[in-house]
Amino acid sequence: MLELLHDPEFWVLVSFVIVLIGLLRKAGPLITKALDDRAAKIKAELEEAQKLRDEAQRMLAEYQRKQRDALKEAEEIVARAQAEAERAAEQAARDLDAALERRKRLALEKIALAESKATADVRNTAVDVAIAAVREILGKALDAPRKGKLIDDAIAELPQRLH
Repeated sequence: MLELLHDPEFWVLVSFVIVLIGLLRKAGPLITKALDDRAAKIKAELEEAQKLRDEAQRMLAEYQRKQRDALKEAEEIVARAQAEAERAAEQAARDLDAALERRKRLALEKIALAESKATADVRNTAVDVAIAAVREILGKALDAPRKGKLIDDAIAELPQRLH
């Protein structure tokens, strides 16, 4: 074993082991700290990823709820629009019926007015024809003195008939 003490390789080995032990004593806590820091960083990243995942799920649920609400609101809008269209169609039908009734009434009034005008025209024409016939008959049947007496009698009766 003494020979070992004289061998340079032995001393290189011993110095290597001493340096290695010294390095491990000094660098060990640094490596451990670096590994612990890395583990803490990974843990923090995992927790952050979990938080982001939870938040994403909450947002997804919220957007799905908003989408359902929007679809429901759209259905309500469509239903209200259909009801309003039905009411407008019913009102238009009532307005059309009223307009047709007014036009029918006006047409009947125009017909009645035309009938009364035609009747009046026929009466006036009949009166004119009758007067013309009476004039002709009286003109042939009456002589001049008698005509004069009838005219004088008619003039005398005029004030009584006018009052």
